[in-house]
Amino acid sequence: MEQPSIYPFGIRIDEPVTMITDVLVAIVCIIAALKLRKYSDGSGTHKIIISYFAMMGVATFIGGVFGHGFLYALGFYWKLPGWLLSMLAVNFLERVMIRYSKPILSTKGHKFFSWFNIVELLTFMALAFATLNFLYVEIHSTYGFLVVVFGFCVFNYRRRNRTKAVKLMMVAVAMIFICSVIFVAELSISKWFNHADLAHIFMAIGAIFFYYASKEMMLETQNGKDLKEAEGKDSLREKRFSHV
Repeated sequence: MEQPSIYPFGIRIDEPVTMITDVLVAIVCIIAALKLRKYSDGSGTHKIIISYFAMMGVATFIGGVFGHGFLYALGFYWKLPGWLLSMLAVNFLERVMIRYSKPILSTKGHKFFSWFNIVELLTFMALAFATLNFLYVEIHSTYGFLVVVFGFCVFNYRRRNRTKAVKLMMVAVAMIFICSVIFVAELSISKWFNHADLAHIFMAIGAIFFYYASKEMMLETQNGKDLKEAEGKDSLREKRFSHV
């Protein structure tokens, strides 16, 4: 459902509610990134968690303002920075879950998923930018959230690593799943609150749950070794169970 433009102070803004709800997601993500800094111990995994929120915040801001509100004035190529940052952000969250799962992964399994994470990103990025088709950005996000992130959550849960972080991460992915269903099915309330706007609300809710999941994850590993270099898997697993 096409959203009418508005003209505040004579300035044309296309898809105004879509732009506002995109900016809402951006604000949630940037606030999350800033708040999580106080829980960081400076390790690589903690930096990647914060980078996920920062990148997703900037990506959704660019997508809303440049990709919707003022695309008519800026041109199609202004969409591309938002695409790039959103794909990197999703990839970072995948990498966080791979690192988080290292204590219950075999060495070969951890290496495989770490490398495949890079190959997958480069493949979808090449397809998106070669075809200039947003479909590949959507496929990458769906794969990243629903297959990798949720898949590793289920893997942790089945291996009895049932921490608060894992449970909250599963709820966050559920919100993203609802967002995807709304967007694909184009479930709209009205022309002033269409499927994109409704999907963005669930994205914002999902971002809030991702924040709480990330906070728990950072508290579990605070002042410990970077999970990438972690040794003594049993001790790290015991530390997590004591945090549940």
